[in-house]
Amino acid sequence: MTAGKGSALTFRTLFAGSDFRALWSGNAASVAAATTQSLALSVWVYDRTRSAFLAASALVMSVVPQLISGLLLLSLADRIPPRRLLGGWPVIRALVPLALSLANVPVGLAFGLVMAAGLGNAVEMAGRLALLVEVVPEGAYALGRTTFNVTVGLMQVTGYAVAGSLVVVLGTKGAFLAAVAMNLIGAACCLGLRPRPARALAAAVHPSSLHRTRTLLANPAIRGTLLGHWLPNGLVVGAEALYVPYAGDHAGGLFVSAALGMAAGDLAVGRFTGPATRSRITGPLYVLLAVPYLAFPAHPGTWAAVALVGVASTGFGGTLGLNERLVSLLPETMRGQGLGLAGSGTVSMQAIAAAVAGMLADLTRPGLAMASMALASLLTTAALWRSLTRRGRPDNAAASTAAGHEHWRIAK
Repeated sequence: MTAGKGSALTFRTLFAGSDFRALWSGNAASVAAATTQSLALSVWVYDRTRSAFLAASALVMSVVPQLISGLLLLSLADRIPPRRLLGGWPVIRALVPLALSLANVPVGLAFGLVMAAGLGNAVEMAGRLALLVEVVPEGAYALGRTTFNVTVGLMQVTGYAVAGSLVVVLGTKGAFLAAVAMNLIGAACCLGLRPRPARALAAAVHPSSLHRTRTLLANPAIRGTLLGHWLPNGLVVGAEALYVPYAGDHAGGLFVSAALGMAAGDLAVGRFTGPATRSRITGPLYVLLAVPYLAFPAHPGTWAAVALVGVASTGFGGTLGLNERLVSLLPETMRGQGLGLAGSGTVSMQAIAAAVAGMLADLTRPGLAMASMALASLLTTAALWRSLTRRGRPDNAAASTAAGHEHWRIAK
């Protein structure tokens, strides 16, 4: 699909495509379902166990398997036809909240079911992002990702509000059933996609996901781009994880400011800059992402902290340039694997950084720990500067190299 340069495109142009509308609607419904299910599960767990730790863990339980899925299963995103994957997986995933609503499931088994679904969720998202490349006009991938990013944020905010109301009005059973319905709506939306073949053959001689991951990481250009996805912003999320210890009852203002700043950065970079500009400003935006947190050891007041967080979070827009570069470097048959690896690695790094930041805060002070994570982010940005600011090669030479490695492995 072609329609000129990405900088001349608008959101209206994107939504004029029926495939994009189906993909976007299915993603929005999936996010709403996941948000509703996680909040209902947290309340359900706390009612049964009275454990705050287990209740909090329930909110992120589906994210835990992302690293395992990234290493072992992501090749399925390229081997399964997109319409079948995106239309079929939500139906299977709906069985989890359905079981929780109908059966007296032990808490341990409930966590196991949610984690098992999390393995498939990573594959689904990888397939969704790879298909996005095909359904948007030429040069509009960054704008498409911007639309997805902003939608995810809005759906999470409204989803938690709606889910909370559902729990109050209908109880956790009713909220679980609502999550079932949202999953089925997402599946129905994705069935509106035009049928496409799988990007990679599903033959038995095809390399495993782990082998394909090694192939991608063996390429210096792809490896540098993936590290750019994972490290600088992952470390900053460690600082964000300390909003509550730092601000206490005022932490909500920091979370809202971070969400608004991220949305503003994505909109500005995705809508009003072209590919060359996005590539050039990735490094500076990553610097902006970390520098404001260096002020937190001085413990600025609430409103100053809110402003600093909002400014810093606009720097997440730098990821859009890396997204475009990664797409230009990946061979088509490994696009889902590569984009999924970027996403699962980022989530894993964020979880690790949050844990490290928490330990630092316990040993020192939250403000100092936040600045330490920001400094680590700046150091990784400096180390990865060339990878952060270099554009993908027009001839896609790196992708050809990766594809060549894959073919060699198949032949062997």
